[in-house]
Amino acid sequence: MDWQAINNRIARMTEQLQAMQSPDGAWRMCIDCGTMSDCYLLVTLRLLDVRDEPLIRSLADRIISRREPEGSWKLFPDEHEGSLDATTEALLALLTSGHYRDGDPVIDQAKQFIRARGGLNKVQSLLTQSLLCVTGQADWPQSFRIPLNAMFSKDGPLPTLFQMSGHARVHLVPIIVMANKRFSLRTAHTPDLSDLFLNGSRRFHNDASIISVLNGLFGSLIGLLSPDDDSLYRQAESFLLERIEPDGTLLTYSTATVLMLLSLVSLGRSPSDPIMNEGIRGTRTLLCGDPPMVQIATPTVWDTGMLAYALGKAGLPSSHETMQRAARYLRLRQHTRYGDWAIRAPNVAPGGWGFSNISTRYPDTDSTAAALRAFVTDPSTTQPHRPASIPADDWDRGLHWLVAMRNDDGGWPAFERNGKPLPVGLFNDSGTAEIVNDLSHADLTSRVLHFLGEDLGMSTRQQWIDRSARWVLSQQEKDGSWFGRWGITYTHGTGTVILGLTSIGVKPDHPAIARGVRWLLSVQNADGGWGESCYSDQQRHYIPLGTSTPSQTAWALDGLIAALPAPTKEIERGVDALLHTLDVQPAQLNRYPTGAGLAGMVYVHYESNNWIWPLLTLARLRHKFQ
Repeated sequence: MDWQAINNRIARMTEQLQAMQSPDGAWRMCIDCGTMSDCYLLVTLRLLDVRDEPLIRSLADRIISRREPEGSWKLFPDEHEGSLDATTEALLALLTSGHYRDGDPVIDQAKQFIRARGGLNKVQSLLTQSLLCVTGQADWPQSFRIPLNAMFSKDGPLPTLFQMSGHARVHLVPIIVMANKRFSLRTAHTPDLSDLFLNGSRRFHNDASIISVLNGLFGSLIGLLSPDDDSLYRQAESFLLERIEPDGTLLTYSTATVLMLLSLVSLGRSPSDPIMNEGIRGTRTLLCGDPPMVQIATPTVWDTGMLAYALGKAGLPSSHETMQRAARYLRLRQHTRYGDWAIRAPNVAPGGWGFSNISTRYPDTDSTAAALRAFVTDPSTTQPHRPASIPADDWDRGLHWLVAMRNDDGGWPAFERNGKPLPVGLFNDSGTAEIVNDLSHADLTSRVLHFLGEDLGMSTRQQWIDRSARWVLSQQEKDGSWFGRWGITYTHGTGTVILGLTSIGVKPDHPAIARGVRWLLSVQNADGGWGESCYSDQQRHYIPLGTSTPSQTAWALDGLIAALPAPTKEIERGVDALLHTLDVQPAQLNRYPTGAGLAGMVYVHYESNNWIWPLLTLARLRHKFQ
């Protein structure tokens, strides 16, 4: 093991991260979700007649920069044929921008690709379909025309609004409002893509969900198709307005915000309404990079918590000014307002943290654990239940909120406890099940358990912790891996689970841990690292990327370091590969998405992933073995 190289890399990363910290204590790194949110904002600016030509031009440039040589757009670099949905969004946005026209090679090649893939009728993504409908290209699917009385009723045959995840609610309510009104908005900039519907119909082929079947067969009998009165539209409007954050965004999401703005127009608001202006202004704050891209949300709280935690593990004391600035920033972002999470946890006080820089209503368990860990950084502290860098009452509120979000099955969800899986086939759109369900996740549960075990000294000797561990163990795949919902995919899940379980006292020689270790070793690359394709997330089984990425190599090493008593040749090869990828990272891998958004729709490259996970892994390696 080359300890000098390891120590030098830790020192260099520590120095670089200190230099990258913002004056307010945050780290502001980008998350790249592809071009979907760029397309959404560009089209919305034109539809609302927001005259910002430099921004529209820069968004068009950003979209073009992601075009493949053969003329399509991809969701991830190794996607074999390109994405019909991503290419459709890009084509619509580029034509709407006014900077590209029919006859331009870029446009002609995109249209040729769409026709070769079966035309616009074959588009499957909920968000892509909505963009086509709101611009008047397609007919609103019957499956989107869910009557509002069914959504807001507690006794209807369909799931109520609050059975869905919070991010599903704020995306679906605007879509359902516009679909019920058959709303579309066209301007002089709006193109006509009718020639790309190849069968003469402007309907999508997958419009055959449970909802559309109920609407078609039983609507007149059970009242599903009863007209929505104005009071229900007002109720839907109030639902959206009540969830606007101080920066004007809808729960901090760019896509949800522009959908809300368009739905407000469908309800009669003027494009010049102050709420519309604030929404556009807030969405502009999500621009990041050069050329600027529109982030779905800013990752600032998550990044700051995890980077401060990593720096602490790397040896930076909590008294260091870098750590103190991060702690001050995070203290100001702790939630004090009740959100929708309180419906299922009515006796719990606010105290969590959200993902984004301006988040006051939508905390999540992963960001809360990250923030709490940032306050516990000195390894000499044996029982840091109330770190000095946060007031005791605030620490207790945060910890209590995190523990209270635990589901009855023993696992942790992302946002709201005790969600229920919605019926299979409720929506047929690609990735929609990932939006609407917020259930227990093995990776999130294991990260919370790792925090409770490593930082707070809890273990399976406590019955409720043991129950959580048993739930995680029950989620193991037959091949020994674990599925990771929020990272790509089985490499992320398996490394995270092994790290979490061993930290709370599950023995490294436990049969499940041993199977997980064998699985990790079985997928190690020839160069010593690990790399997994986003196809794994789509197809729900491991698919190799063929080359190694820093974050996935770090996740695998975390599991091996936690489970093995001494360095092995496999660990040494993995560490060498990790150091090598950090030194000579190819541009393509530098932005390969190792974060999972929505299966088949959104994959995320966190800029911070190449900092957080490698630094933590090297620090763990040094702490255990040097």
